[in-house]
Amino acid sequence: MIRRVVDFFGEARYAEQRRRLFYLALVLIVIADFLVPREHAEYLWDRLPGWSAVYGFLSCVLLVFVSKFLGHQGGLMRREDYYD
Repeated sequence: MIRRVVDFFGEARYAEQRRRLFYLALVLIVIADFLVPREHAEYLWDRLPGWSAVYGFLSCVLLVFVSKFLGHQGGLMRREDYYD
């Protein structure tokens, strides 16, 4: 049985279209964030357009690095042949 590797966006012939559509959706979400009224924001950073996207992205990156650190240093990960 031959297994093909398919990336996140699917087959290669459709991947470029899907990738462009994905990036377009991201740009439209950031543009829409500039249109949201912010007069009732409680904190200063809540008034910044795009703050939620930046905060979410940085939190995700930090979560990945912390989990990799804990996996390697905390003894959670084992060698590939550990159970052999």
